Formats: sequence, structure tokens, C-alpha cells
Amino acid sequence: MSLQCGIVGLPNVGKSTLFNCLSNAKAQSANFPFCTIEPNVGVITVPDERLNKLAELVHPQRIVPTTVEIVDIAGLVKGASKGEGLGNKFLANIRETDAILHVLRCFDDDNITHVDGSVNPVRDKEIIDFELQLKDLETIESRISKVQKQAQTGGDKAAKIAYEVLSRYKEALEQGKPARTVTFETKDEQKIAHDLFLLTNKPVMYICNVDDASAVSGNKYVDMVREAVKEENAQILIVAAKTESEIAEFETYEERQMFLNEIGLKESGVSRLIRAAYSLLNLETYFTAGPQEVRAWTYLKGSKAPQCAGIIHTDFEKGFIRAEVIKYDDYIALGSENACKEAGKMYIEGKDYVVQDGDIMHFRFNV
Repeated sequence: MSLQCGIVGLPNVGKSTLFNCLSNAKAQSANFPFCTIEPNVGVITVPDERLNKLAELVHPQRIVPTTVEIVDIAGLVKGASKGEGLGNKFLANIRETDAILHVLRCFDDDNITHVDGSVNPVRDKEIIDFELQLKDLETIESRISKVQKQAQTGGDKAAKIAYEVLSRYKEALEQGKPARTVTFETKDEQKIAHDLFLLTNKPVMYICNVDDASAVSGNKYVDMVREAVKEENAQILIVAAKTESEIAEFETYEERQMFLNEIGLKESGVSRLIRAAYSLLNLETYFTAGPQEVRAWTYLKGSKAPQCAGIIHTDFEKGFIRAEVIKYDDYIALGSENACKEAGKMYIEGKDYVVQDGDIMHFRFNV
């Protein structure tokens, strides 16, 4: 499933350092703007302890985790919507992603140049927001000019709905609000809104890149960000990218855990970030478990059994008959598939079954 999160931010906020921690793909990390010009793509394993626990019971030949794609996108500056800096390239790259990881500099360091001369994460956030909103407003105004006459003078119902959607977006954007703050109730409105592919309608998570000492509880800059985004329906994650780069240098899991314990963290910020990105994309995981492999499969939340079967192979969806489902907690408690069958904990589900996160699935099909 090729859904992507794009890492964005002003130059020198720690985007590429964070990306290097996330991925084996090594983006150039340098103390000057635009060291990342082409977007770097990393396919990153999603940490999931459930997979390991299943493998301990099944003893498969191999374990296959699920993944998420992270794209490191070139830094943006003021005027990007008008083509300043790498603006047009930046906006094209971000449009292709499904969710945004917006890195904000929340640390002081005289040795690392800030493109605007001082540390102010709210100002930095607003610079990027403003550029994205300007581009969205340009899109909206172009569409409005095409449907306004039909909506106001003719009997075109679709044009009237489109005009209403566009007008509500225009009002919000002109007030400096992102498109994601506007909600629609009817399916027709929601489809029109979705098909606009607005930049500020993408789900967003703000990553506060802090100094080592603030990795656990944050700092005054993080508090500023929390206040600024409280009405945005957006997530915030605190990460110390410099600390994460040190963690990445340790070769063994035990060494990493010892280091984390020393600085007061239960797990690395990278692990939390990957899982948060996975969730931001509205993704969940089901499992298949057998002697050959225990495997995690990614699906869109709310998907039904045939669509989830099709992720394994299209024939599974075409010839879907039924799904045999065991809940993760039941499997772990009882210890095996046979034990779950004997205890009546294997459920037979049909085409309308909505797959739940953690389900252990076996699909029956006939083509």
C-alpha cells in the first residue's frame, strides 16, 4: 500500500537529521538551506510488539513486518507559493503525499543557523501554513470561477453543491485557517472536497524537535506550539533529533534500551513517530500466522474482509468466500490456532465484516 507521509519544514529545523534516523536512506544533512533538493523516500518498518509475540508462539520460518513510506521534502521559504526558493518543487512534492509531518525547531543552538534569524516555532509554522493556504486559495478561486455562474443561474444541482463547498473553503482560507478545519456532512460534499486535493486538507502532525534535555517533557517552545494548534485537530509529537541520531548508532537493542533508560524515555522518539505516522495515514494492521511466516498486513481503517483479502492477492478478493478470524488477545491467551478453534474463538465472517486492528485472518476463496 503506497501511502506516504511527507516531512516538511523550514530549512535547518532538523528534517533531514530526523529522516536519517528513520531510514537507511541517508539524506545529506548540512548547515545550509536546500541541502535536500530531490525528495528522499524511505520505506520504514513499523514497530509492532504483537508481531513478535505471535512469532514466539508460531515459530515461523520468517517474520514480515508492515511498513510506511516517509518522504523528506526540500525546505520551504517565504514566497514559495510564488515560486521563491524551491517553492514550486516543494508544493508539487507535498501534493503527492497523503499526510504531513511538519517539523518545527524547538531548540536553541547558536551553531545552527536559523533561516529567519531567531527561534520561534509558531512563526515558522505560520510561514509554511501561509504558503500552503495561498496555493489552496489559488486552486479554490480558479474552481469557483468555473462553477459560480452555473450554480447561481442554472438548475445544476451538482454545481450548486460544488459552489457551496468551494465558498466555505474560500472563507476559511481567507481567515488564515487550513482547509482541514472545514467539515462537510453529506457524501456529495465530502466527495467534492476530497477531489480538490487541497494541501491544507491533508492530516498533519507537528513534530517538535527539541534539545536533549527537553526530550521527555518538552519546553517553552513546545508549549507555544500546543497553544497555536489547539483548534486544528492536529497531533503533536516531541522528538530530540540529535538524541535519536545517537540512539541510531547503537548496534544492539539492549544498548539502545539502556541509553533510553538513562535519559528517562521508555522508547525512542523514532518508534513513536513511525507508529504515529502510520496512524495519521488512517492505517491499521491485520496478521496472518502459519509455520512458513507470521506477517503483518497494512489496510485502510474501515476496510471490509474482501478488500483486506485483496491486499494479499487480487484473486483472494475476486473469489472471496469467507474469512476465519481470531482476535489477537484470544490467540495470545490460548496459545495456538487449534486451541482457539476448540474454545470457539475462531469466528466465520462474510463479505460485510469490517476488519479490526490486530485480527488474525485466514481467507477462503475460489477463483
